[in-house]
Amino acid sequence: MVRDTFKTEYPFSGKRLDLAGLSYHYLDEGTGAAVVMVHGNPSWSFYYRNLVLALRDRFRCIVPDHIGCGFSDKPDDDRYDYTLSRRVDDLEALLEHLGITENITLVVHDWGGMIGMTYAVRHPERIKRLVILNTGAFHLPKSKPFPLGLRICRDTMLGTLLVRGFNAFSAGAATVGCKRNPMNAELRALYQLPYDSWRNRIATLRFVQDIPLSPGDRGYDLISSVSAGIGQFSVLPMLICWGELDFVFDRHFLAEWQQRFPHAEIHRFPDCGHYILEDARDEVVPLISGFLERT
Repeated sequence: MVRDTFKTEYPFSGKRLDLAGLSYHYLDEGTGAAVVMVHGNPSWSFYYRNLVLALRDRFRCIVPDHIGCGFSDKPDDDRYDYTLSRRVDDLEALLEHLGITENITLVVHDWGGMIGMTYAVRHPERIKRLVILNTGAFHLPKSKPFPLGLRICRDTMLGTLLVRGFNAFSAGAATVGCKRNPMNAELRALYQLPYDSWRNRIATLRFVQDIPLSPGDRGYDLISSVSAGIGQFSVLPMLICWGELDFVFDRHFLAEWQQRFPHAEIHRFPDCGHYILEDARDEVVPLISGFLERT
């Protein structure tokens, strides 16, 4: 039943790029100016399916599954370095392979914000527009405590057991990620589909463990440089759609975006959560589509 529903919900034929012997899965749908959609943790390209269907008649939609996620390979640590910088290298390699080096619209969500915006700071001349969906591109705001649930996953053996043994991160996100329109059991199962074993849940844990909180943490300096560099994009069209009931990317993160990008077009959804493209799909997908047409 879940597999049948999946074919209806995700009617795409993905493509693959070889990255040093690893299979990097991505969607390449439609023609026209490129819209590159970057997912976070613990989602995958499935998160953007409705946006791809809405845009592919006018735009070329590129949606990678990060290594360890979706239909990409899920190697052990000895074959892949699960770090932010490696994620950005992968995205860069894909876009170079596809010849996409100008007029890029970036759509970013969750940890995809750090990946996408790090790429943008590397190649600012390539970026045309930005769509921001419950994410960050800077350090944890000073006013925001680091959530206890993330702390347990990041720093304890209990977290490792919960995430890799019981799929707690993916299952939990699917359960609490929508507030206005909670996911039914079938949809939750589709979000968790790629993460069906201890081995296949490695990325959902490594993403959390890679969150830098203090100077000296791996990736801290990189995020500092990106945070310092994103101001150059204040002259670009930017759309922000935000679920205000997100327990991680909440009002503190939104306030940071507003402070840095006072001219951005912002749409708040007070009754929606983290997975804003699910929770407010009927509003957010047309907002993004209209934004791309106008700009």
